[in-house]
Amino acid sequence: MDRIGRAAVLLVLAEEGDAQRMLARAGRNGYRAVLGRVGSMDVDKIVAAIETAAKREGLIEHNYREEHALYHAALEAFHGVGRGQMALGSILRTVGLNFAIVRGPRGQEQQADGEWIAVALYGTIGAPVRGFEHETVGLGINHL
Repeated sequence: MDRIGRAAVLLVLAEEGDAQRMLARAGRNGYRAVLGRVGSMDVDKIVAAIETAAKREGLIEHNYREEHALYHAALEAFHGVGRGQMALGSILRTVGLNFAIVRGPRGQEQQADGEWIAVALYGTIGAPVRGFEHETVGLGINHL
């Protein structure tokens, strides 16, 4: 976990039993992270869940610059989940996602680069009928 994007992806893909160990490892590498889950047919609710978790855990400050960076990282990650489409319910899709938010250096070699924020999403997307979904993943990274 020596790069922020890799840390976010590994964390979001971690099995429940491994998550705490991986969070500790990320911390030793200079990253702060939070994990969560969200399901919705509304993109706004997904972004709100990510922002709420980041604020609740102190990953971002309550200021425009950090909120804006997180917002763009979340939207970039969602572009991967939605394959470029920023719509769910309006086109009869729903998601069930795990998310990881990671804050820290871009990589161990780029410490002087300042802090960055990464959002990784992993879960399912599909028609709002059980059994009609498939896996999906997305990653977004932005400078703080």
